Amino acid sequence: MGNSYAGQLKTTRFEEVLHNSIEASLRSNNLVPRPIFSQLYLEAEQQLAALEGGSRVDNEEEEEEGEGGLETNSPPNPFQLHPPPEGCCTTDGFCQAGKDLRLVSISNEPIDVPVGFLLVGAKSPSLPDHLLVCAVDKRFLPDDNGHNALLGILSNSGPPKKRHKGWSPESPSAPDGGYPQGGGNRAKYESAGVSCVPQVGLVGPASVTFPVVASGEPVSVPDNLLKICKAKPVIFKGHGNFPYLCGNLNDVVVSPLLYTCYQNSQSVSRAYEQYGASAIQPISEEMQLLLTVYYLVQLAADQVPLMEDLEQIFLRSWRESHLTEIRQYQQAPPQPFPPAPSAAAPVTSAQLPWLASLAASSCNDSVHVIECAYSLAEGLSEMFRLLVEGKLAKTNYVVIICACRSAAIDSCIAVTGKYQARILSESLLTPAEYQKEVNYELVTGKVDSLGAFFSTLCPEGDIDILLDKFHQENQGHISSSLTASSVTKAASLDVSGTPVCTSYHLEPHSIRPFQLAVAQKLLSHVCSIADSSTQNLDLGSFEKVDFLICIPPSEVTYQQTLFHVWHSGVLLELGLEKEHMTKQRVEQYVLKLDAEAQTKFKAFLQNSFQNPHTLFVLIHDHAHWDLVSAVHNLYSQSDPSVGLVDRLLNCREVKEAPNIVTLHVTSFPYALQTQHTLISPYNEIHWPASCSNGVDLYHENKKYFGLSEFIESTLSGHSLPLLRYDSSFEAMVTALGKRFPRLHSAVIRTFVLVQHYAAALMAVSGLPQMKNYTSVETLEITQNLLNSPKQCPCGHGLMVLLRVPCSPLAAVAYERLAHVRARLALEEHFEIILGSPSSGVTVGKHFVKQLRMWQKIEDVEWRPQTYLELEGLPCILIFSGMDPHGESLPRSLRYCDLRLINSSCLVRTALEQELGLAAYFVSNEVPLEKGARNEALESDAEKLSSTDNEDEELGTEGSTLEKRSPMKRERSHSHDSASSSLSSKASGSALGGESSAQPTGLPQGEHARSPQPCGPTEEGRAPGEKQRPRASQGPPSAISRHSPGLTPQPDCSLKTSQRSVQVSVTSSCSQLSSSSGSSSSSVAPAAGMWVLQASQCSLTKACRQPPIVFLPKLVYDMVVSTDSSGLPKAASLLPSPSVMWASSFRPLLSKTMTSTEQSLYYRQWTVPRPNHMDYGNRAEGRVDGFHPRRLLLSGPPQIGKTGAYLQFLSVLSRMLVRLTEVDVYDEEEININLREESDWHYLQLSDPWPDLELFKKLPFDYIIHDPKYEDASLICSHYQSIKSEDRGMSRKPEDLYVRRQTARMRLSKYAAYNTYHHCEQCHQYMGFHPRYQLYESTLHAFAFSYSMLGEEIQLHFIIPKSKEHHFVFSQPGGQLESMRLPLVTDKSHEYIKSPTFTPTTGRHEHGLFNLYHAMDGASHLHVLVVKEYEMAIYKKYWPNHIMLVLPSIFNSAGVGAAHFLIKELSYHNLELERNRQEELGIKPQDIWPFIVISDDSCVMWNVVDVDSAGERSREFSWSERNVSLKHIMQHIEAAPNITHYALLGLRKWSSKTRASEVREPFSRCHVHNFIILNVDLTQNVQYNQNRFLCDDVDFNLRVHSAGLLLCRFNRFSVMKKQIVVGGHRSFHITSKVSDNSAAVVPAQYICAPDSKHTFLAAPAQLLLEKFLQHHSHHFFPLSLKNHDHPVLSVDCYLNLGSQISVCYVSSRPHSLNISCSDLLFSGLLLYLCDSFVGASFLKKFHFLKGATLCVICQDRSSLRQTVVRLELEDEWQFRLRDEFQTANAREDRPLFFLTGRHI
Repeated sequence: MGNSYAGQLKTTRFEEVLHNSIEASLRSNNLVPRPIFSQLYLEAEQQLAALEGGSRVDNEEEEEEGEGGLETNSPPNPFQLHPPPEGCCTTDGFCQAGKDLRLVSISNEPIDVPVGFLLVGAKSPSLPDHLLVCAVDKRFLPDDNGHNALLGILSNSGPPKKRHKGWSPESPSAPDGGYPQGGGNRAKYESAGVSCVPQVGLVGPASVTFPVVASGEPVSVPDNLLKICKAKPVIFKGHGNFPYLCGNLNDVVVSPLLYTCYQNSQSVSRAYEQYGASAIQPISEEMQLLLTVYYLVQLAADQVPLMEDLEQIFLRSWRESHLTEIRQYQQAPPQPFPPAPSAAAPVTSAQLPWLASLAASSCNDSVHVIECAYSLAEGLSEMFRLLVEGKLAKTNYVVIICACRSAAIDSCIAVTGKYQARILSESLLTPAEYQKEVNYELVTGKVDSLGAFFSTLCPEGDIDILLDKFHQENQGHISSSLTASSVTKAASLDVSGTPVCTSYHLEPHSIRPFQLAVAQKLLSHVCSIADSSTQNLDLGSFEKVDFLICIPPSEVTYQQTLFHVWHSGVLLELGLEKEHMTKQRVEQYVLKLDAEAQTKFKAFLQNSFQNPHTLFVLIHDHAHWDLVSAVHNLYSQSDPSVGLVDRLLNCREVKEAPNIVTLHVTSFPYALQTQHTLISPYNEIHWPASCSNGVDLYHENKKYFGLSEFIESTLSGHSLPLLRYDSSFEAMVTALGKRFPRLHSAVIRTFVLVQHYAAALMAVSGLPQMKNYTSVETLEITQNLLNSPKQCPCGHGLMVLLRVPCSPLAAVAYERLAHVRARLALEEHFEIILGSPSSGVTVGKHFVKQLRMWQKIEDVEWRPQTYLELEGLPCILIFSGMDPHGESLPRSLRYCDLRLINSSCLVRTALEQELGLAAYFVSNEVPLEKGARNEALESDAEKLSSTDNEDEELGTEGSTLEKRSPMKRERSHSHDSASSSLSSKASGSALGGESSAQPTGLPQGEHARSPQPCGPTEEGRAPGEKQRPRASQGPPSAISRHSPGLTPQPDCSLKTSQRSVQVSVTSSCSQLSSSSGSSSSSVAPAAGMWVLQASQCSLTKACRQPPIVFLPKLVYDMVVSTDSSGLPKAASLLPSPSVMWASSFRPLLSKTMTSTEQSLYYRQWTVPRPNHMDYGNRAEGRVDGFHPRRLLLSGPPQIGKTGAYLQFLSVLSRMLVRLTEVDVYDEEEININLREESDWHYLQLSDPWPDLELFKKLPFDYIIHDPKYEDASLICSHYQSIKSEDRGMSRKPEDLYVRRQTARMRLSKYAAYNTYHHCEQCHQYMGFHPRYQLYESTLHAFAFSYSMLGEEIQLHFIIPKSKEHHFVFSQPGGQLESMRLPLVTDKSHEYIKSPTFTPTTGRHEHGLFNLYHAMDGASHLHVLVVKEYEMAIYKKYWPNHIMLVLPSIFNSAGVGAAHFLIKELSYHNLELERNRQEELGIKPQDIWPFIVISDDSCVMWNVVDVDSAGERSREFSWSERNVSLKHIMQHIEAAPNITHYALLGLRKWSSKTRASEVREPFSRCHVHNFIILNVDLTQNVQYNQNRFLCDDVDFNLRVHSAGLLLCRFNRFSVMKKQIVVGGHRSFHITSKVSDNSAAVVPAQYICAPDSKHTFLAAPAQLLLEKFLQHHSHHFFPLSLKNHDHPVLSVDCYLNLGSQISVCYVSSRPHSLNISCSDLLFSGLLLYLCDSFVGASFLKKFHFLKGATLCVICQDRSSLRQTVVRLELEDEWQFRLRDEFQTANAREDRPLFFLTGRHI
């Protein structure tokens, strides 16, 4: 199938095309007909491209001319057109002369061929057994001399049109850089020898099939090519036309990869189009080919060409050649006439072959250039000839160039190197084909030849025969020497006498700081989705969290996830399960994506549909697995498992459900980061870096050791590298690959490695001669596997992971190793486990018993179900499956043997996924460097100690070692433990046969490990001395330095077996004798004895050192080689097989890129293939293409993502509960014991409303009971006597807020909400509903005059269109006239009569302004009162609310100003409404006079239900329930005689409310927080617009002194939410001097006038109030704790602190004041007193001797006038130094005060 073009020749189609071509030529004298093959192939190709959705430009005519036509100025046709010969076609329709012909009919039947016609045969690849034959007009065929026929004329006239290069130039490759997108699973490759068309390999940016026009005669592929060459040559089509191949097509592979690469690199980057990119020419074909040759020349013998490399070379070359133009375009605006391209001389097609040959001349014939004179066919034939003759044995690449056509070249490149050709041809197989091929080789017995070859290697005969012989000889007594019990150990014993290992402990389930941080990041992303204005997630509507975790179909991963969910406690925390849940219940929450998944998933969807108030989190773990599209896949109908993830997770129900959030979790997110991704870049969460600028961000006791750390360990200056490759293994594989060219290399590699393991097991078990047939690495692994259990008192060992991706090969490896183990009687020494995704973990009974004992599991039925439960088990885990599925491995994993991974799968995801198996957490307590040096040497030490065959080793490597420095020497060794030998025999002998040095019967490798010195001694060795026996060098003192727990002994640096002693004597005697001071021979132990160190369990090392990883050489080179930025080459590979590069013109990834930047890179430069599930999402980065409730969590493998997302579920659940809860102030009323005791109580306990006459008789309770005024001054009345000790110590001011008690309450359905609440019901109320546009609103000015301010007040209303019905506007003109008010007589229950005003500052997000639910949907008028500078932000958050904007002069004012203006505006509006409605015949007193002034933190309202036995009964029960604000307001508004009350209010809620407080339904006392104000009655009582604090208390006292009624409904209460931002806390008192950052204390709020005191940036009134609150005892020293002698405060209440009491009196005539005749005051406070305060008024009051006076005025002159007017100097003594001012600059208008003493 070397020519598997898309357009296949069908017989009838051939006739039709041929007929049409002939007819066209006969009818036309000036148009050459289109070539037959062009029609056949290109039209088929265009159909294919149309199917693929490729866009095309309409220039087919031009293309036709370019290909085969004569242009108008071309020379005349050299062939004369004769009249048509007899018998030719003259009518339309099918050719009458043509019919199907078969060879048999040609031979049997005479065929009548018309004159002038010839029979022509055509061979089609799709019909290999048929030859298509037709009679063709001779004129359309080349003549006998080879001159072109009519079809093939080429025009010779300056520039050539575009030629068809395999696919038409209009295909979507070009300027936008996209690859043509096909409909198949991946790009189809044209490859020979496989019956199905193979799909793209992973060696280059693969793409869809590109049929290439063939020309000239076919090229025959010689028979036995594979047999002769030992590899299938891979031929890459290059430029121009490619000839047909015929003959032995099975032995070659043809690929369009290079052709694609050339085409893509010719498209100019989209980025330059806007600059007129036509001036910048793409790289020429000649240059492309020349650069390709340069690239091939510099490749090493063991390197394989990568298309990505080539693309980058082309890109760099293009950039360098056009650097000046590119810079010019980047800097300058586009010009109508772009400058001409640079005049560097281009390479011409004539020069090309010579330059290519010149370039290839330096590479020792690795690249061979063949120049063709006529067509590529001759070059290919020449290459096949040279191959067959063996003249290309050293040649890896053959470049064939045909530059005969003018200004155009044809080229192809054949890969003939055995290594490269094998890897490239195998890379073209898809995973499915790879498995199929391996299966075929195993089933058909092709591999038997391999086994036969192995048996010939062993001089003693077949290995199996050896094994059987060994088994028979040693049956019965072999096990005794190896069992752990036979060795006496210095082990600690537990109480019962069984040995105990201190290193073994299963880690308790705990959340690490990193996981917590990631969980919080996830939560904040979910919150940001909810907070966005798109309304895609309404967190406020959910009451609980549920979840489903979807995982790949791996039984181990499934059990592992169940284990995590069970132990995390998340099910209990989410309230999904009860305390004693079963495993079956946990299984409901984890879904294995297998055949049964659909049913379980439907149940999940049903559940989410039935529970709209539950937030379902759909977690897609290991999300890079199975991204196959269910829609675009051909097989999805027949195979339900294909595209399952797409079918389930991307179904319409999941996408549209408003209560499902999808979280994709993966270590390799690249395939989810394409141009078509559904996940917004803002919804990606990346695992945080462990440190920033060298500082640890989260303190953890473990350090993650991942890919970058593994790579780092290979750099010089580090200890022994953890990434290694095995050169002797690679050498043997390469040699066998040449010997068995027809076997897949995966089969060869597996058989070689299994053979190595078998030989190593035999060598360690007493057949030392088998060391010659394994590698150093495998021997090390095997020795440590068998020795580790003996070093632990409990027999804990290490795990070896043997990765065999192909399941059939894994089964072969398992069977073979199990057989060898059985023959060697090692069944109880280590387990062999075959791990495959489809099956669980199977462990033998003996080992299950051990695991149960170690893990203290009493359940006799217990079996390990995850790999994590194999902790400490000595075992080989053969891990199969094409991809790991997220299985975690235990800490006892010491070796990760990845030598068998598919080294042709060069894709970033695949590589990182395999290496991720070794990712590990190491203890942070031991510095890793020391730990690694100490312990890594150990592994090498044993390996090296077994090698003392120096002569053979030095013979191969001594010369090179002598020239290296010790550092270099160590490095070369560390990367490649057997770099000395490349032949299988040499590598075997390098391991040495030490049987001569071994006492009889002493098993090889039976020595115990000693701690290894880390070494300075290493560098002191003689240069020529070999480095292998490093273990036995160095002074014993080194041991105590590195192993503090061990006692050094004279012989402890020596190996304990006789063999090791020999090594010490022969190789290291000189050093030991000089440095250790003890002769090594003198302490040689007797044969058969072992001196053991204090046993050290292998798990001790496991905590400190990650596993050692063995890689194939190809992968190793890819991983450790870095680019100029230090980025591993592997990272710049194609990120995933299911995506492709959007363009060759992409920048390189950089090491400095963060995960976020990498994501953005892939989102820009990759597109999904048609089989990718995101392929149909065409949004290409537009926001509306992203799914709003989809998140992506990415983090390195095995770092703890499962724990993080389970923790996220917990914190999300807590937050949802928290969203339905609120912290409300919960403080009992203060000063209860000081309550007025009088004969008057409101005794009618069951009255729903107060009886006016009864109520008037109640005395007013002056005492403040609201707990927020705990620090306020007491207000005295003549009813109480106060003892000093009754008042508690005051709190520190900064503690006041922090220490206030709160209770967490569940929000009821009648709560008020902030801006974060979104539910369906109140969307319209909020003005955010997606169906509506944001509400328009208009700004209206509203002015009224107020005499006290002496000027007109100008206010502004912002009124949304939806709220205009509440207002009256003038007609015409639309001027705001008034706010509509209802009538007192209205009895409707549909609305609330009183307009509600809420003053607010700094709480645009947190203020509780959403009263929709609180009002139970009733119509109401709600006005937010905001400061001018906050208008815009409040309008943004609350677009559907009416705003009253205060004048700018009040920007720095306190709440008093807002209250003042609300009241004055409301009274003015009442007057306007009375006038307006009077004209309608309504009496003025019938207009509703009440308004509500509510705090912005009132959250819920309650009512007390009282069940009293009788009116006078003292016994009664009561209960409290939550009600709507509508219920409370309508109840109060319905009260009889309500207009006689000036001020109504509610009790403040407290959980500590006593029965006595709610017994009486009404009180005449202070009201706060939520008041209903009669603006008519209080017309002459004003709020003080200057006040910041206690302005409500001040106002209450003014209202009462004016003889008006205040009523508190005790059975209604309001709950106040604790809001930590805004309000009065938004006022910060700071210094006006900007550079002074010191905190300002209240004592600095006042200063002496004219002093050089630092002025403060704060209103004077605030400074005054704050000063008096904290330091009033400076002014009133006699008043401190002197409650019998309060301070007299005239016309105002100012808080003088909790230690001082005040007595409030009003100077207004007819006001109600307490009787003061018998009171002696300790002070007098006159604050901004007006003309009502006169000298005669003050003379009524009596003061203590030494009482103090404080007069406060606006300026110094007013101060003096007040002193004179009130005749104060008669009774008070003043001093000059007693004058003060607030610490304000003059422009800030400070307040002045004067203090004096009573005479």
